[in-house]
Amino acid sequence: MSAPTRLVPRSRAGITERLALSAATPEGVHIPTADVPGWLNFHRLFCGTAIRRIPFAELDHWSFAPESGNLGHSSGRFFTVEGLHVVRPEAEWQQPIIVQPEIGILGILAKEFDGVLHFLMQAKMEPGNPNLVQLSPTVQATRSNYTKAHGGAEVKYLEHFVDPDHDRVLTDVLQSEHGAWFYRKRNRNMIVEVEGDIPLHDEFRWLTLGQIVEMLRLDNIVNMDARTVLASAPMAPPEQGALSSDSDLLAWFTGERARHDIITRRMPLPEIAGWQQDEHSISRVDDKFFRVVAVSIEGAGREVAGWTQPIIEPVAPGIVAFAYRVFDGVPHVLVHALVEGGFLDTAELAATVQYVPANYAHLDAEHRPPFLDLMLNASPDRIRYSATHSEEGGRFLNAESRYLIVETDEATTPAEAPPGFHWVTPGQLSWLAGHSRYVNVQARTLLAILNSGAADCTHLSV
Repeated sequence: MSAPTRLVPRSRAGITERLALSAATPEGVHIPTADVPGWLNFHRLFCGTAIRRIPFAELDHWSFAPESGNLGHSSGRFFTVEGLHVVRPEAEWQQPIIVQPEIGILGILAKEFDGVLHFLMQAKMEPGNPNLVQLSPTVQATRSNYTKAHGGAEVKYLEHFVDPDHDRVLTDVLQSEHGAWFYRKRNRNMIVEVEGDIPLHDEFRWLTLGQIVEMLRLDNIVNMDARTVLASAPMAPPEQGALSSDSDLLAWFTGERARHDIITRRMPLPEIAGWQQDEHSISRVDDKFFRVVAVSIEGAGREVAGWTQPIIEPVAPGIVAFAYRVFDGVPHVLVHALVEGGFLDTAELAATVQYVPANYAHLDAEHRPPFLDLMLNASPDRIRYSATHSEEGGRFLNAESRYLIVETDEATTPAEAPPGFHWVTPGQLSWLAGHSRYVNVQARTLLAILNSGAADCTHLSV
Protein backbone atom coordinates (compact mmCIF):
# COMPACT_ATOMS: atom_id res chain seq x y z
CA MET A 1 0.00 0.00 0.00
CA SER A 2 1.49 3.35 -1.03
CA ALA A 3 2.12 6.05 1.52
CA PRO A 4 -0.54 8.80 1.66
CA THR A 5 0.30 11.97 -0.21
CA ARG A 6 0.68 15.22 1.65
CA LEU A 7 -0.16 18.44 -0.09
CA VAL A 8 1.30 21.76 0.99
CA PRO A 9 0.07 25.30 0.28
CA ARG A 10 1.24 26.71 -3.05
CA SER A 11 2.58 29.80 -1.32
CA ARG A 12 3.69 30.67 2.19
CA ALA A 13 0.95 32.39 4.11
CA GLY A 14 1.46 35.92 5.35
CA ILE A 15 4.70 36.82 3.54
CA THR A 16 3.27 39.88 1.81
CA GLU A 17 1.71 41.08 5.07
CA ARG A 18 4.94 40.55 7.02
CA LEU A 19 6.91 42.48 4.41
CA ALA A 20 4.31 45.27 4.51
CA LEU A 21 4.64 45.47 8.31
CA SER A 22 8.41 45.71 8.00
CA ALA A 23 8.04 48.46 5.36
CA ALA A 24 5.73 50.35 7.72
CA THR A 25 8.27 50.16 10.59
CA PRO A 26 10.55 53.19 10.25
CA GLU A 27 12.89 52.26 13.11
CA GLY A 28 14.60 48.96 13.87
CA VAL A 29 16.08 47.43 16.97
CA HIS A 30 19.79 47.64 16.11
CA ILE A 31 20.60 51.04 14.62
CA PRO A 32 18.60 54.29 14.41
CA THR A 33 17.61 55.10 10.84
CA ALA A 34 19.25 58.52 11.02
CA ASP A 35 22.57 56.85 11.89
CA VAL A 36 22.73 54.57 8.83
CA PRO A 37 24.43 57.09 6.47
CA GLY A 38 26.98 57.88 9.16
CA TRP A 39 27.64 54.17 9.72
CA LEU A 40 28.31 53.78 5.98
CA ASN A 41 30.54 56.84 6.02
CA PHE A 42 32.51 55.42 8.94
CA HIS A 43 33.27 52.29 6.95
CA ARG A 44 34.14 54.43 3.94
CA LEU A 45 36.74 56.27 5.99
CA PHE A 46 37.85 53.21 7.94
CA CYS A 47 38.63 51.09 4.89
CA GLY A 48 40.90 53.80 3.51
CA THR A 49 40.43 52.50 -0.02
CA ALA A 50 42.13 54.31 -2.89
CA ILE A 51 40.98 53.83 -6.49
CA ARG A 52 43.54 54.71 -9.14
CA ARG A 53 43.22 54.61 -12.90
CA ILE A 54 46.02 52.68 -14.51
CA PRO A 55 47.09 51.74 -18.04
CA PHE A 56 46.16 48.25 -19.20
CA ALA A 57 49.84 47.25 -18.99
CA GLU A 58 49.74 47.65 -15.18
CA LEU A 59 46.90 45.15 -14.72
CA ASP A 60 48.03 42.30 -12.47
CA HIS A 61 46.96 38.82 -13.69
CA TRP A 62 44.88 40.44 -16.47
CA SER A 63 46.05 40.56 -20.08
CA PHE A 64 44.93 40.60 -23.71
CA ALA A 65 44.94 37.03 -25.04
CA PRO A 66 47.50 36.56 -27.85
CA GLU A 67 45.05 34.88 -30.23
CA SER A 68 41.68 36.57 -29.64
CA GLY A 69 42.82 39.84 -28.12
CA ASN A 70 40.10 39.47 -25.46
CA LEU A 71 40.88 40.84 -22.01
CA GLY A 72 40.83 38.12 -19.34
CA HIS A 73 42.24 36.90 -16.03
CA SER A 74 45.13 34.45 -15.88
CA SER A 75 43.03 32.04 -13.78
CA GLY A 76 40.38 31.79 -16.48
CA ARG A 77 37.86 32.91 -13.84
CA PHE A 78 35.94 36.12 -13.02
CA PHE A 79 35.06 37.57 -16.45
CA THR A 80 36.38 38.51 -19.86
CA VAL A 81 35.91 41.60 -21.98
CA GLU A 82 35.15 40.50 -25.53
CA GLY A 83 33.58 41.91 -28.68
CA LEU A 84 29.90 41.57 -29.58
CA HIS A 85 28.33 41.94 -33.02
CA VAL A 86 24.61 42.77 -32.91
CA VAL A 87 22.41 42.67 -36.02
CA ARG A 88 18.80 43.91 -36.12
CA PRO A 89 16.66 44.78 -39.14
CA GLU A 90 16.90 48.51 -38.39
CA ALA A 91 20.40 48.69 -36.92
CA GLU A 92 23.75 46.92 -36.64
CA TRP A 93 26.63 47.60 -34.28
CA GLN A 94 29.70 46.16 -32.58
CA GLN A 95 30.85 46.81 -29.03
CA PRO A 96 32.88 45.49 -26.10
CA ILE A 97 30.88 43.45 -23.60
CA ILE A 98 31.54 41.68 -20.30
CA VAL A 99 31.19 37.90 -20.52
CA GLN A 100 30.67 36.34 -17.08
CA PRO A 101 28.90 32.99 -17.49
CA GLU A 102 29.04 31.97 -13.85
CA ILE A 103 25.99 32.68 -11.69
CA GLY A 104 26.58 34.79 -8.60
CA ILE A 105 24.60 34.97 -5.36
CA LEU A 106 22.83 38.11 -4.20
CA GLY A 107 21.34 37.11 -0.87
CA ILE A 108 19.72 38.91 2.06
CA LEU A 109 19.11 37.23 5.41
CA ALA A 110 15.82 38.04 7.14
CA LYS A 111 14.97 37.58 10.81
CA GLU A 112 12.18 38.66 13.11
CA PHE A 113 12.93 41.00 16.00
CA ASP A 114 9.98 42.05 18.18
CA GLY A 115 7.63 40.52 15.61
CA VAL A 116 9.00 42.57 12.68
CA LEU A 117 11.16 41.27 9.84
CA HIS A 118 14.62 42.80 9.73
CA PHE A 119 17.15 42.35 6.94
CA LEU A 120 20.88 41.88 7.38
CA MET A 121 22.53 44.55 5.26
CA GLN A 122 26.22 45.05 4.62
CA ALA A 123 28.38 48.17 4.35
CA LYS A 124 30.25 47.01 1.26
CA MET A 125 33.00 48.71 -0.70
CA GLU A 126 32.92 48.44 -4.48
CA PRO A 127 35.48 50.24 -6.62
CA GLY A 128 32.96 51.66 -9.10
CA ASN A 129 30.66 53.27 -6.51
CA PRO A 130 30.91 57.08 -6.58
CA ASN A 131 31.09 57.03 -2.77
CA LEU A 132 32.75 53.58 -2.50
CA VAL A 133 30.64 52.12 0.36
CA GLN A 134 26.91 51.49 0.00
CA LEU A 135 24.19 49.43 1.65
CA SER A 136 24.45 45.98 0.10
CA PRO A 137 22.97 42.49 0.46
CA THR A 138 24.22 40.13 3.15
CA VAL A 139 26.03 38.15 0.46
CA GLN A 140 27.06 39.60 -2.87
CA ALA A 141 29.51 37.29 -4.55
CA THR A 142 30.33 35.64 -7.84
CA ARG A 143 31.21 31.96 -7.87
CA SER A 144 34.85 32.96 -8.41
CA ASN A 145 34.66 35.04 -5.22
CA TYR A 146 33.03 32.47 -2.97
CA THR A 147 35.19 29.61 -4.27
CA LYS A 148 38.16 31.88 -3.47
CA ALA A 149 39.68 32.06 -6.96
CA HIS A 150 41.32 35.28 -5.72
CA GLY A 151 42.89 33.44 -2.75
CA GLY A 152 41.03 35.64 -0.28
CA ALA A 153 38.96 35.11 2.86
CA GLU A 154 35.64 33.31 3.26
CA VAL A 155 32.45 35.12 2.29
CA LYS A 156 30.52 35.73 5.51
CA TYR A 157 27.05 34.11 5.84
CA LEU A 158 27.45 32.28 2.52
CA GLU A 159 26.32 28.96 4.04
CA HIS A 160 22.75 30.24 4.41
CA PHE A 161 22.40 30.64 0.65
CA VAL A 162 24.39 27.79 -0.89
CA ASP A 163 22.11 25.08 0.53
CA PRO A 164 19.16 26.84 2.20
CA ASP A 165 16.25 25.22 3.98
CA HIS A 166 13.54 25.56 1.35
CA ASP A 167 10.92 26.21 4.01
CA ARG A 168 12.79 29.38 4.97
CA VAL A 169 13.27 30.86 1.48
CA LEU A 170 11.16 33.98 0.93
CA THR A 171 12.33 34.56 -2.64
CA ASP A 172 14.74 32.80 -4.99
CA VAL A 173 14.94 33.73 -8.67
CA LEU A 174 17.59 34.05 -11.39
CA GLN A 175 17.64 37.61 -12.70
CA SER A 176 19.45 39.28 -15.57
CA GLU A 177 21.79 42.24 -15.27
CA HIS A 178 22.55 45.16 -17.61
CA GLY A 179 21.87 43.93 -21.13
CA ALA A 180 23.94 46.69 -22.73
CA TRP A 181 27.12 45.81 -20.83
CA PHE A 182 26.80 42.14 -19.82
CA TYR A 183 26.39 39.18 -22.16
CA ARG A 184 23.58 37.00 -20.80
CA LYS A 185 24.61 37.61 -17.20
CA ARG A 186 22.46 36.17 -14.40
CA ASN A 187 22.50 36.28 -10.62
CA ARG A 188 20.56 34.27 -8.05
CA ASN A 189 18.46 36.76 -6.06
CA MET A 190 17.50 35.36 -2.66
CA ILE A 191 15.94 36.29 0.67
CA VAL A 192 16.28 33.58 3.31
CA GLU A 193 14.71 33.77 6.76
CA VAL A 194 16.72 32.52 9.74
CA GLU A 195 16.07 31.85 13.39
CA GLY A 196 18.31 31.67 16.41
CA ASP A 197 21.56 33.46 17.06
CA ILE A 198 23.35 34.83 14.01
CA PRO A 199 26.81 36.34 14.63
CA LEU A 200 26.83 40.04 13.79
CA HIS A 201 30.03 41.26 12.19
CA ASP A 202 30.99 44.92 12.38
CA GLU A 203 30.18 45.77 8.75
CA PHE A 204 26.64 44.33 9.00
CA ARG A 205 23.43 45.69 10.56
CA TRP A 206 19.83 44.43 10.84
CA LEU A 207 17.42 46.94 9.28
CA THR A 208 13.66 46.92 8.79
CA LEU A 209 12.34 47.38 5.29
CA GLY A 210 11.06 50.76 6.48
CA GLN A 211 14.61 51.82 7.30
CA ILE A 212 15.79 50.68 3.87
CA VAL A 213 12.91 52.68 2.34
CA GLU A 214 14.30 55.82 3.98
CA MET A 215 17.72 55.05 2.49
CA LEU A 216 16.16 54.57 -0.98
CA ARG A 217 15.07 58.21 -0.83
CA LEU A 218 18.72 59.30 -0.61
CA ASP A 219 21.30 59.42 -3.38
CA ASN A 220 23.78 56.57 -3.74
CA ILE A 221 23.04 54.79 -0.46
CA VAL A 222 21.36 51.49 -1.45
CA ASN A 223 23.37 49.60 -4.05
CA MET A 224 21.99 47.99 -7.20
CA ASP A 225 22.24 44.45 -5.90
CA ALA A 226 20.19 45.21 -2.80
CA ARG A 227 17.57 46.95 -4.94
CA THR A 228 17.16 44.01 -7.32
CA VAL A 229 16.82 41.49 -4.48
CA LEU A 230 14.13 43.60 -2.81
CA ALA A 231 12.27 43.93 -6.13
CA SER A 232 12.03 40.13 -6.36
CA ALA A 233 10.31 39.88 -2.97
CA PRO A 234 6.52 39.31 -2.97
CA MET A 235 5.68 42.74 -1.57
CA ALA A 236 2.84 43.90 -3.84
CA PRO A 237 -0.63 42.40 -3.29
CA PRO A 238 -2.63 41.83 -6.49
CA GLU A 239 -4.87 44.69 -7.51
CA GLN A 240 -8.60 44.22 -8.13
CA GLY A 241 -8.25 45.14 -11.78
CA ALA A 242 -5.93 46.42 -14.50
CA LEU A 243 -6.06 47.87 -17.99
CA SER A 244 -4.94 44.44 -19.25
CA SER A 245 -5.48 41.01 -17.74
CA ASP A 246 -2.41 39.01 -16.80
CA SER A 247 -2.93 36.70 -19.76
CA ASP A 248 -3.28 39.66 -22.15
CA LEU A 249 -0.11 41.19 -20.72
CA LEU A 250 1.83 37.97 -21.25
CA ALA A 251 0.47 37.63 -24.78
CA TRP A 252 1.51 41.20 -25.61
CA PHE A 253 5.02 40.71 -24.21
CA THR A 254 5.48 37.34 -25.92
CA GLY A 255 4.46 39.02 -29.16
CA GLU A 256 7.00 41.78 -28.57
CA ARG A 257 9.76 39.25 -28.03
CA ALA A 258 8.70 37.29 -31.12
CA ARG A 259 8.54 40.29 -33.46
CA HIS A 260 12.05 41.55 -32.71
CA ASP A 261 14.69 39.86 -34.83
CA ILE A 262 18.14 40.09 -33.29
CA ILE A 263 21.30 38.11 -34.00
CA THR A 264 24.29 38.39 -31.67
CA ARG A 265 27.75 36.94 -32.16
CA ARG A 266 30.73 37.15 -29.85
CA MET A 267 33.85 38.24 -31.68
CA PRO A 268 37.50 39.12 -30.94
CA LEU A 269 37.78 42.41 -29.06
CA PRO A 270 40.37 44.04 -31.41
CA GLU A 271 38.13 43.49 -34.44
CA ILE A 272 35.11 45.54 -33.33
CA ALA A 273 34.34 48.36 -35.74
CA GLY A 274 33.96 51.96 -34.62
CA TRP A 275 36.10 51.57 -31.51
CA GLN A 276 39.68 52.58 -30.76
CA GLN A 277 42.18 51.38 -28.18
CA ASP A 278 45.12 53.10 -26.54
CA GLU A 279 47.13 52.28 -23.45
CA HIS A 280 44.45 53.57 -21.07
CA SER A 281 41.06 52.84 -22.65
CA ILE A 282 38.92 51.21 -25.32
CA SER A 283 36.38 53.77 -26.53
CA ARG A 284 34.11 54.62 -29.41
CA VAL A 285 35.58 56.89 -32.05
CA ASP A 286 32.78 59.42 -31.35
CA ASP A 287 33.29 59.01 -27.56
CA LYS A 288 29.66 57.99 -26.93
CA PHE A 289 28.06 55.37 -24.68
CA PHE A 290 30.95 53.92 -22.62
CA ARG A 291 34.61 53.04 -22.47
CA VAL A 292 36.65 50.16 -21.01
CA VAL A 293 39.36 51.29 -18.58
CA ALA A 294 41.55 49.74 -15.87
CA VAL A 295 41.74 50.54 -12.16
CA SER A 296 43.87 49.63 -9.16
CA ILE A 297 42.13 49.14 -5.81
CA GLU A 298 44.29 49.53 -2.71
CA GLY A 299 43.31 48.99 0.93
CA ALA A 300 39.94 47.49 0.08
CA GLY A 301 39.15 45.79 3.39
CA ARG A 302 37.36 42.97 1.55
CA GLU A 303 38.08 39.29 0.91
CA VAL A 304 41.39 40.50 -0.55
CA ALA A 305 43.11 43.75 0.43
CA GLY A 306 43.82 44.99 -3.08
CA TRP A 307 43.64 44.09 -6.74
CA THR A 308 43.50 45.46 -10.27
CA GLN A 309 40.75 44.95 -12.84
CA PRO A 310 39.21 46.23 -16.06
CA ILE A 311 35.95 48.13 -15.62
CA ILE A 312 33.29 49.78 -17.81
CA GLU A 313 32.83 53.54 -17.49
CA PRO A 314 29.78 55.23 -19.11
CA VAL A 315 30.45 58.60 -20.69
CA ALA A 316 27.64 60.44 -18.85
CA PRO A 317 24.84 59.91 -16.31
CA GLY A 318 21.65 58.15 -17.36
CA ILE A 319 17.96 58.62 -16.68
CA VAL A 320 15.56 55.80 -15.77
CA ALA A 321 11.95 56.86 -15.39
CA PHE A 322 8.43 55.47 -15.12
CA ALA A 323 5.40 57.33 -16.35
CA TYR A 324 2.75 56.77 -13.66
CA ARG A 325 -1.02 57.12 -14.00
CA VAL A 326 -4.05 56.00 -12.03
CA PHE A 327 -6.91 54.41 -13.98
CA ASP A 328 -10.20 53.85 -12.10
CA GLY A 329 -8.34 54.05 -8.81
CA VAL A 330 -5.62 51.54 -9.79
CA PRO A 331 -2.00 52.74 -10.26
CA HIS A 332 -0.23 51.80 -13.50
CA VAL A 333 3.24 52.38 -14.93
CA LEU A 334 4.20 52.47 -18.60
CA VAL A 335 6.74 49.75 -19.42
CA HIS A 336 8.85 49.44 -22.55
CA ALA A 337 9.70 46.11 -24.20
CA LEU A 338 13.38 46.96 -24.58
CA VAL A 339 15.80 45.00 -26.76
CA GLU A 340 19.45 44.92 -25.63
CA GLY A 341 22.29 42.95 -27.17
CA GLY A 342 23.21 41.12 -24.00
CA PHE A 343 19.77 39.74 -23.14
CA LEU A 344 19.17 36.02 -23.36
CA ASP A 345 15.53 36.44 -24.45
CA THR A 346 15.64 39.34 -26.92
CA ALA A 347 13.69 41.85 -24.81
CA GLU A 348 12.82 42.52 -21.19
CA LEU A 349 10.39 44.95 -19.61
CA ALA A 350 12.15 48.24 -18.95
CA ALA A 351 11.15 51.62 -17.60
CA THR A 352 9.34 54.09 -19.84
CA VAL A 353 12.68 55.84 -20.37
CA GLN A 354 16.12 54.27 -19.97
CA TYR A 355 18.75 56.31 -21.76
CA VAL A 356 21.89 58.38 -21.38
CA PRO A 357 20.61 61.76 -22.63
CA ALA A 358 24.07 62.92 -23.74
CA ASN A 359 24.08 60.22 -26.43
CA TYR A 360 21.03 61.81 -28.10
CA ALA A 361 21.66 65.51 -27.51
CA HIS A 362 22.62 66.07 -31.16
CA LEU A 363 19.26 64.79 -32.47
CA ASP A 364 16.21 66.94 -33.13
CA ALA A 365 13.05 66.31 -31.13
CA GLU A 366 11.50 64.10 -33.79
CA HIS A 367 14.36 61.62 -33.69
CA ARG A 368 15.00 61.52 -29.97
CA PRO A 369 13.82 58.46 -27.98
CA PRO A 370 10.13 58.40 -27.02
CA PHE A 371 9.22 60.19 -23.78
CA LEU A 372 12.83 61.23 -23.07
CA ASP A 373 12.11 64.95 -23.23
CA LEU A 374 8.93 64.44 -21.21
CA MET A 375 10.98 63.05 -18.32
CA LEU A 376 13.87 65.48 -18.67
CA ASN A 377 11.47 68.42 -18.56
CA ALA A 378 9.04 67.07 -15.96
CA SER A 379 7.53 69.73 -13.74
CA PRO A 380 8.63 69.37 -10.09
CA ASP A 381 5.00 69.07 -8.98
CA ARG A 382 4.67 65.97 -11.21
CA ILE A 383 7.72 64.18 -9.82
CA ARG A 384 6.73 61.59 -7.24
CA TYR A 385 10.19 60.13 -6.78
CA SER A 386 13.67 61.34 -7.68
CA ALA A 387 17.04 60.04 -6.54
CA THR A 388 20.39 59.23 -8.08
CA HIS A 389 21.51 55.61 -7.80
CA SER A 390 24.67 54.00 -9.07
CA GLU A 391 24.69 50.76 -11.02
CA GLU A 392 26.73 47.64 -10.18
CA GLY A 393 29.93 48.97 -8.61
CA GLY A 394 32.00 45.84 -9.12
CA ARG A 395 31.99 46.12 -12.92
CA PHE A 396 30.96 49.72 -13.68
CA LEU A 397 32.83 52.90 -12.73
CA ASN A 398 30.77 55.95 -11.68
CA ALA A 399 27.73 54.59 -13.53
CA GLU A 400 24.94 56.77 -12.14
CA SER A 401 21.36 57.28 -13.26
CA ARG A 402 18.64 59.60 -12.06
CA TYR A 403 15.67 57.40 -11.17
CA LEU A 404 12.28 59.08 -11.55
CA ILE A 405 8.59 58.32 -11.14
CA VAL A 406 6.58 61.02 -12.89
CA GLU A 407 2.82 61.54 -12.86
CA THR A 408 1.66 61.97 -16.45
CA ASP A 409 -1.68 62.51 -18.19
CA GLU A 410 -3.68 61.53 -21.26
CA ALA A 411 -2.09 64.25 -23.38
CA THR A 412 1.47 63.03 -22.77
CA THR A 413 1.02 59.29 -22.18
CA PRO A 414 -2.35 58.10 -23.53
CA ALA A 415 -4.15 55.09 -22.14
CA GLU A 416 -3.76 53.52 -25.59
CA ALA A 417 0.01 52.96 -25.33
CA PRO A 418 2.17 53.31 -28.46
CA PRO A 419 3.80 50.24 -30.04
CA GLY A 420 6.42 48.67 -27.80
CA PHE A 421 4.89 50.13 -24.63
CA HIS A 422 2.23 48.80 -22.25
CA TRP A 423 0.48 49.94 -19.08
CA VAL A 424 0.91 47.50 -16.17
CA THR A 425 0.11 47.67 -12.48
CA PRO A 426 2.87 47.43 -9.86
CA GLY A 427 1.30 44.12 -8.80
CA GLN A 428 1.59 42.74 -12.33
CA LEU A 429 5.18 43.91 -12.60
CA SER A 430 5.98 42.38 -9.20
CA TRP A 431 4.42 39.09 -10.30
CA LEU A 432 6.63 39.04 -13.40
CA ALA A 433 9.71 40.03 -11.37
CA GLY A 434 9.25 36.81 -9.40
CA HIS A 435 10.29 34.97 -12.58
CA SER A 436 13.50 35.08 -14.60
CA ARG A 437 14.20 37.47 -17.46
CA TYR A 438 10.94 39.40 -17.53
CA VAL A 439 11.83 42.70 -15.79
CA ASN A 440 15.22 44.27 -16.41
CA VAL A 441 17.52 45.41 -13.63
CA GLN A 442 16.82 49.15 -13.96
CA ALA A 443 13.05 48.64 -13.89
CA ARG A 444 13.50 46.40 -10.84
CA THR A 445 15.02 49.36 -8.97
CA LEU A 446 11.89 51.42 -9.67
CA LEU A 447 9.72 48.43 -8.75
CA ALA A 448 11.47 48.15 -5.37
CA ILE A 449 10.78 51.85 -4.86
CA LEU A 450 7.10 51.48 -5.77
CA ASN A 451 6.48 48.34 -3.73
CA SER A 452 8.27 49.54 -0.62
CA GLY A 453 6.49 52.88 -0.49
CA ALA A 454 9.59 55.00 -1.10
CA ALA A 455 7.75 57.04 -3.77
CA ASP A 456 5.28 59.77 -2.82
CA CYS A 457 2.31 58.48 -4.81
CA THR A 458 -0.37 59.11 -2.20
CA HIS A 459 -1.81 62.23 -3.84
CA LEU A 460 -1.85 61.21 -7.49
CA SER A 461 -4.92 62.29 -9.42
CA VAL A 462 -7.55 59.63 -10.10
